[in-house]
Amino acid sequence: MSQAGFSGDVRGVVFDIQRFSIHDGPGIRTTVFLKGCPLRCLWCHNPESQSKRPELYFERDLCISCGNCVKACPNDAQAIVDTRRVIDRSSCAGTGDCVESCYTNALVRKGTQMTAAEVLDEVSRDNALYTRSGGGITLSGGEPASQPGFAVEILRGAQRSGLHTAIETCGFARWDVLAEILEVTDLIMYDIKHMNTDRHRDAVGTGNELILSNLERIAGMQKDIVVRVPLIPGINDGNSDLVDLANFLTGIGMGELELIPYHEFAATKYEFIDAEYSLGDLQAYTPERLAAKRDVLGERGITATIGI
Repeated sequence: MSQAGFSGDVRGVVFDIQRFSIHDGPGIRTTVFLKGCPLRCLWCHNPESQSKRPELYFERDLCISCGNCVKACPNDAQAIVDTRRVIDRSSCAGTGDCVESCYTNALVRKGTQMTAAEVLDEVSRDNALYTRSGGGITLSGGEPASQPGFAVEILRGAQRSGLHTAIETCGFARWDVLAEILEVTDLIMYDIKHMNTDRHRDAVGTGNELILSNLERIAGMQKDIVVRVPLIPGINDGNSDLVDLANFLTGIGMGELELIPYHEFAATKYEFIDAEYSLGDLQAYTPERLAAKRDVLGERGITATIGI
């Protein structure tokens, strides 16, 4: 456990802090979502996390076209065209002036500059719950390694306070960057998207070599790790895909994983940031289909649990 050199003044961008999380590690936790991710997964559940910059959520159904946001915007990024409010996102600086002027809360700013100390002050509100449940803090995103200095200081400060620390990571980071974060991390929840690098690139925008290499190195360390696989119909859920995955994991001495089945709940988030969701025709898994996928892995020596 690394305790030296904590600097609470290190700043980063947070887009959400969720208290009383029970699915992001052991016990009751606070999950801190950091902005910025190097991947562009077609099914991303937090598309507002991808950019490192603060950005606007716009819930069109709440808008009454009063024009206050247009007047408040310092960059002329807001306009009303034919009674419809539009945002020029290329001009938006994410200052939040328009958010403050919005009577109906149709506009929400996603992304706030915070110091590591401010994050830990927020997390510490539930210290009693962490103590009783064996919980702590989880860094998610986005990708914590996209803001490595900020992530390290939050986790280091949490460990200094005796909290269990965890990260959710896609693993796409230089090893020296990831290794520094792991020094102050008790539990690693590590995503694998696809075993075929070309299909991985099609689905998330980059190959998988670095991700698999980093996982292989972590598997040789004395670290608690949970491999998570977002299971996406027609993209990575074929039986041959699962066999390749099982062979890789058993080859590096790992025998368990968690399947995160696809669901459609994130689709509306894309509307809120004026982005296109390309997987709208996919259907959620039935329990029977999930059981069949789990059995394929089981036949290859992998114990799979079903997450949410």
